Amino acid sequence: MIPPAFEYARPTSVDEAVRTLADAGEDAKVLAGGQSLLPLLRLRLAFPELVVDVGRIPELRGIREDEGTLIIGAMTSHHDVIRDPRVRRHAGLLAAATATVADPAVRHRGTLGGSLAHADPAGDLPAVVLALDATLLAVGPQGARAIPAREFFIDYLQTALRPDELLVEVQIPTADNWGFHYEKFQRVAQAWAVVGVAALVRRDNGHIAQARIGLTNMGPTPLRAAATEETLFGAADAGAVARAAEAAADGTHPSADPSASPAYRAHLARVLTRRAVLAAAGLG
Repeated sequence: MIPPAFEYARPTSVDEAVRTLADAGEDAKVLAGGQSLLPLLRLRLAFPELVVDVGRIPELRGIREDEGTLIIGAMTSHHDVIRDPRVRRHAGLLAAATATVADPAVRHRGTLGGSLAHADPAGDLPAVVLALDATLLAVGPQGARAIPAREFFIDYLQTALRPDELLVEVQIPTADNWGFHYEKFQRVAQAWAVVGVAALVRRDNGHIAQARIGLTNMGPTPLRAAATEETLFGAADAGAVARAAEAAADGTHPSADPSASPAYRAHLARVLTRRAVLAAAGLG
């Protein structure tokens, strides 16, 4: 299909992009890798008056470390995230989950920031940054604003970003001593996750001392399986993990669609949480 008509801007700096967004108000959309926005435009599910292409802003790309924090530019491609040794060493969960996103063509064009700003609950990466306790840095006319991942996702396809703000980087505390695993179920290869589970586990003397579990596609936003995280404290065997995983769907509101019913999604959340935690803890 042919997208609706729109104006097009291609700023070359963050400041220029922010000014452009501020001038346009709520009638603008940011174009990053285009893997989410372009299909919406072609299907006429979005009708922006202005598309702001941030693909030529060099300061939005790249990965660096700063005092125990991994900093990833919003326009860094999935491909670069997967291949970067700092990501694999300090945020292995992100590298592992990103490797499951779509196909190589999408991973070369799609970006971390674009995926997070799109906020599709069926996307893999929102639940991952939630489990990683990441902070997302946005820049607007009033300056920079740090948004914890737990406060970033507001509703279906909605984030805490203001219309005149641009997501510029993702800040992830390093998790070198944590086990990790991303487990998801999908109907066919390269499809969206029916349900996904991002698990981070830290063990001490053979027992689980801390766990963080992000859930994909179990509600209008990514969620943390808080009841399971709490119950996992002190777990030391597969039986204890299985019992804790029974609470994975507590407090969630999964949708019904042709892929799965809410009850089936709740079942998947419990099964996949058990698998992910066992793998992350080295108990599988």
